[in-house]
Amino acid sequence: TWSDGHNSIREMVEACLKRGFTYLGITDHSKAAAYAGGLNEDALKRQHEEIDQLNQEYKGRIRIFKGIECDILKDGALDFSDEVLATLDFVVASIHSQFNLSQAEQTQRMLRAIANPYVDIIGHPTGRLLLNREGYALDQDAMVDAAAEHGVCIEINAHPSRLDLDWHYLHRARDKGIKIPIDPDAHSTDGIDVMRYGVNIARKGWLRASDVLNAMSAEEVGAFFQQRRK
Repeated sequence: TWSDGHNSIREMVEACLKRGFTYLGITDHSKAAAYAGGLNEDALKRQHEEIDQLNQEYKGRIRIFKGIECDILKDGALDFSDEVLATLDFVVASIHSQFNLSQAEQTQRMLRAIANPYVDIIGHPTGRLLLNREGYALDQDAMVDAAAEHGVCIEINAHPSRLDLDWHYLHRARDKGIKIPIDPDAHSTDGIDVMRYGVNIARKGWLRASDVLNAMSAEEVGAFFQQRRK
């Protein structure tokens, strides 16, 4: 409920525990997404205090990773400064505006975001909404190559209206060593269950468990993020 979700962090934690998960990442919107109640720096700090308290309370049962879905601005810069991004366990960078740029502009925008050392995951990389909106013009091969170069993950957004990264590009990403998280984009406790659609897309793209970031344990994921921070 910090930005555009429908359940509290505690409720999301309890829902994940019921499903047998050992960790979750909280990634509310950043401030540029004002239409979605995006967080400013002060709100993000207060959210971190809540997560710290919950991590103490649930210690040994589940781990909550501090994240953000940070807007990629028109020029490829991120919505928060590096100093703010450094306070997070991980950063998902996504495009939510300026869909009508040319392919060259949109690709450069994406490549600049990928080159930011604090970006860990690219979210719903084409921005498509199936049966509703085409993805924006983007050289996806160039995006995959850049992500491989910088060690950045590209998600499979498991929401049935997205299924993005498209399965056609998964084999290429896999062969370049890119870790691919399967993300339910859950805005509520029920939303967690769309994960299965993302798993099906991963299988269609010939992914193995070893290719999927969140097939790792909580300790392994934590170590992965820490290593990227170094």
